[in-house]
Amino acid sequence: MTRLISAGRDTVSYPDRGATAHRPLPAGYNHLGHRTRLGHGRAVFEAAGTAITTFEAHRTSGMRVRADAGAVRPGSRVIVGIGLGPLRIEAPCEVIWTAYEPARIGFAYGTLAGHPECGEESFIVDMDPDGTVWFTVTAFSRPNAWYTRLAGPVVPFLQLSYARLLGHHLRKLAATG
Repeated sequence: MTRLISAGRDTVSYPDRGATAHRPLPAGYNHLGHRTRLGHGRAVFEAAGTAITTFEAHRTSGMRVRADAGAVRPGSRVIVGIGLGPLRIEAPCEVIWTAYEPARIGFAYGTLAGHPECGEESFIVDMDPDGTVWFTVTAFSRPNAWYTRLAGPVVPFLQLSYARLLGHHLRKLAATG
């Protein structure tokens, strides 16, 4: 079941709460969509779903993640550390919606005040009827800090590169899980 946190809470730093759960994505943002084939079968699906909803995939791909223990749930707060050493930027987010379904597992988080971007990103593992397992990252965002505005088109390129890296690490985690 997909659970969307109440739209009445305005803790996120953008007005389009929950928009990654449906299409089209809102105008006025950079859009990202990337899909990676992870493998085949229920074991791959479950291992990948667990790795996404516990931030294991994020951590193994080089991000520093501070989050509540256990699997994500709507309203959970997370801080993702981007960068290295003294150049690390902390990006606070809130889980907006979750999906724990027989053939779909994942979540979306939205940016909070202090995040260098403004928008939402979803991380979904789904299994086709033939058993093929996919990982999809969908996002909409725009700069929210002087340095992301200054970076211009480099930021969407970095976001796509990270989505690809995350898919690569998730494929390895699902194969060994």
